[in-house]
Amino acid sequence: MSTLFQPLTLRETTIPNRVWMTPMCQYSAESEGPLTGAPNDWHLAHYGARATGGTGLIVTEATAVSPEGRISPYDLGLWNDTQVEAFRRITRFLVAQGTVPGVQLAHAGRKASTERTWKGGAPIGPEAHGWQPLGPSPVAFDARHPVPTELTVERIGEIVAQFAAAARRAHTAGFEVVEVHGAHGYLINQFLSPHSNHRTDAYGGSYENRTRFALEVVDAVREVWPDDKPVFFRISATDWLTDGGWTVDDTVRFAHDLHAHGIDLLDVSTGGNAAGVTIPTGPGYQVPFAARVKAETRLPVSAVGLITEAGQAQKIVANGEADAVMLGRELLRNPSWARQTARELGGEVRVPDPYHRSV
Repeated sequence: MSTLFQPLTLRETTIPNRVWMTPMCQYSAESEGPLTGAPNDWHLAHYGARATGGTGLIVTEATAVSPEGRISPYDLGLWNDTQVEAFRRITRFLVAQGTVPGVQLAHAGRKASTERTWKGGAPIGPEAHGWQPLGPSPVAFDARHPVPTELTVERIGEIVAQFAAAARRAHTAGFEVVEVHGAHGYLINQFLSPHSNHRTDAYGGSYENRTRFALEVVDAVREVWPDDKPVFFRISATDWLTDGGWTVDDTVRFAHDLHAHGIDLLDVSTGGNAAGVTIPTGPGYQVPFAARVKAETRLPVSAVGLITEAGQAQKIVANGEADAVMLGRELLRNPSWARQTARELGGEVRVPDPYHRSV
């Protein structure tokens, strides 16, 4: 069988293949009212289509642990029980298709309170359901973003507790994998990088201090998440800065720490924390970062970033550069990518009975 379509077991959760869906915000939840932050028919159809298409693991879009942790007013959340019930029908459907449901828990920090991307993604104020963003330091992301309110130590502790509470709700909602979002310039990434973290207390300065908040979140999530189910951590392996940012050397060092704190897989991406940087994109451009973590640590990894072709994905896994591939835009274009690729490579995925004529 194709390596890409062999199962992968993490703790006691078995994912049927190595074709996974990366979190991609849909900005389609209600922005106000009792269903704020709850998934709706769009999300059921969106995730359901990729499950019927054979995707082994689907990690839902960034799901905020608090209202002010959303990237936009239209993001999903897991801060109340109404949201839990709405997620249940999605996880039930994914499981019924043989797909493992995962959720990415997130806090946007200084990059919060923005408009939907197809409307420009600019920061918004209270008149458009926006709010004042929070951050490790009073340093704006760029010239158009507001200066965030610096978090107090007490408020940091509250956010750690919010991650734990969201993880409890995620389990109740039927998720089998939880991912802590520490990438793309959102709050945890902001603490990790000296580019955005200018604190002088126990949460800033040294590597140990800058990683403290992330590890506190991981410990809090791991404590409430079932021992037999995996916890992932998404990281930006580099800020793509020549000086004064988070580096791939930091990522390798941090991967050892994350493994010691109970993380089961590192989901390796890059960038998002520094505005105006040049990123040399191209097919599989982030795969070398995942490959280095896998080569230098004992932590399984997933790779993401312009992975679009069957042979390309197969090679990444077969060569041991990553344990799985995370697909994004390609799955937006083609929800049945996994099933079609399995046919091309001689692998197998579950085909729903109503689709038997497609085999």
